[in-house]
Amino acid sequence: MLPVGRKAPDADGAPMSFLALDGLTKAYGEHLAVDAISLAVARGEFVSLLGPSGCGKTTTLQMIAGFVEPTAGAVTMNGRDLLAIPAAKRGLGIVFQNYALFPHMTVAENVAFGLEMRGVARAERTQRVGEVLALVGLAGLFERHPAQLSGGQQQRVALARALVIRPDLLLLDEPLSNLDAKLREEMQVELRRIQRAVGITTLMVTHDQAEALALSDRVVVMQAGRIEQDAEPLTAYEHPATGFVCDFLGKANLFIIEALAADGVATVGPLSIALPPGLAKAARTGDRLLVRPEKIAFGTQGAAALPAKVAARVFQGNHWLYQLDSALGPTLVIRQNDGGPCPAEGAQVYLTWRPDDMRAVPAAAANAAS
Repeated sequence: MLPVGRKAPDADGAPMSFLALDGLTKAYGEHLAVDAISLAVARGEFVSLLGPSGCGKTTTLQMIAGFVEPTAGAVTMNGRDLLAIPAAKRGLGIVFQNYALFPHMTVAENVAFGLEMRGVARAERTQRVGEVLALVGLAGLFERHPAQLSGGQQQRVALARALVIRPDLLLLDEPLSNLDAKLREEMQVELRRIQRAVGITTLMVTHDQAEALALSDRVVVMQAGRIEQDAEPLTAYEHPATGFVCDFLGKANLFIIEALAADGVATVGPLSIALPPGLAKAARTGDRLLVRPEKIAFGTQGAAALPAKVAARVFQGNHWLYQLDSALGPTLVIRQNDGGPCPAEGAQVYLTWRPDDMRAVPAAAANAAS
């Protein structure tokens, strides 16, 4: 038996595809909500479809669930043609954005509902409901009704109801969006713990990039019905494939390479920056250098330091968010709240960053995202 969350390899050592989308398309008239996307999800993986409203992520989930009929393409799960199976018989667990709990039923009755519809015997229903409520931390709340529960508890009931039927695939549609910020962070930890404990293949739709990065084995960033990048969270954040991805996943500074010499020295505004060999080989004149705000430090005057003026700063608890005016345009800096002195608004400062913290974004991709 594989460890929880580990992907089963095929004969070549690569993860086997448990859920596969092949050219999946949904058109509403001339509008392509989902534009021929292909995606493979391994057994036990937690994958997030991430993007802004209208990017096609929810429509994709609904086609997998059977609530929306595709215009073209295929969906297979464990080798079966999922599109040929009615929605109610696909063996999927689904957690909706609004949880969709029955207000007149108790917690135990809500969780048992799917088992009852499947004709599971009472004794087995009672056992499985008890097991799954213990898993989600609600063992003492069997007899409460949804109105007597907090938002986080309602979310756990909805998750328990989806898991109790032992589905082949768990679909999550913005499952934490109705929770306040602190509870949402706590539930991210709980959701990941539960998913790992059960080892269930999970596909989540979200517009919250922090949520996707925190929970997922892989993040699939979508825009205008297409997949912009499919990668592990750290890879997508540190090495975004397009300008849209680098801007959508966190905050980004994009500086134009005005000239690039043969020795790898890039002219970026008033700066001459010696690019690392790999970056120098990949970059071109007109490309953007991506520097994340948390990678920029306040330094001292020097040839490699960028002069700037603090336009505004915002205290966000564990860090300060700075907006600065520089020769490269508006620049963002995130400085950790480590107790040290922080530049005040209006202060003249110098910005530095390590060459290895820069990434190149092709000019065409950066322009397309702007």
